[in-house]
Amino acid sequence: MKTVIIHGQNHKGSTYNIAHMLAEKIGGEITEYFLPKDFGEFCLGCTQCFMVSETKCPHYDKLAKITKTMDEADVIILASPVYVYHASGSMKAFLDHYGYRWMVHRPEEKMFDKQGVCISTAAGAGMKSTNKDMADSLFFWGVPKIYKYGLAVSATSWSTVSEKKRKEVEKKTDSIACEIRRKHGKVRPGLKTRGFFHIMRMLQKKGWNEADVKYWDVKGWRGKERPWKK
Repeated sequence: MKTVIIHGQNHKGSTYNIAHMLAEKIGGEITEYFLPKDFGEFCLGCTQCFMVSETKCPHYDKLAKITKTMDEADVIILASPVYVYHASGSMKAFLDHYGYRWMVHRPEEKMFDKQGVCISTAAGAGMKSTNKDMADSLFFWGVPKIYKYGLAVSATSWSTVSEKKRKEVEKKTDSIACEIRRKHGKVRPGLKTRGFFHIMRMLQKKGWNEADVKYWDVKGWRGKERPWKK
């Protein structure tokens, strides 16, 4: 099994340690990227990815390695500490570059059999909204199974997290890892994902964006084909 972790920060604090712990428990090959060290560009809003091709994005080449790793992974972990009740700016900037992959445009079919995990920590609160920031992208990419784990660590560094909290982390990561291993190779889109895809298919039949229509036609999705296994 292959797991990729996208860290929404450069430092190795509580969020990093929990994400890495989970990946190790899942087992297999682990690849990690740190933002903004490994990618720190802001979307310019040029709309070239939507209207022409993602290859026209001025940051396409910088993202190519990360994109390839995510496509080849079985599990995608998005991890961000809480920054003012939301994901870090680096994580948001990263996800902004994949708007063209949302189901409303040109989703990548490899996403429809993956599992995703959103992990966030804070000294106090904001984990729910932070995880939602990341889970929104996973869902609209087509990832059918998404786990969320947010924890108030009551500390500003991993070294000062209490033993009680650490035991809680151990138990929760054991549970998520076990479930991911159990579902490996078996996940299929549920009613929500299938329903949203159907709505997007209806929009694509109207042909409002030429680049998208061509993509959907090549895939056969405006007809009877679907991006998931039957």
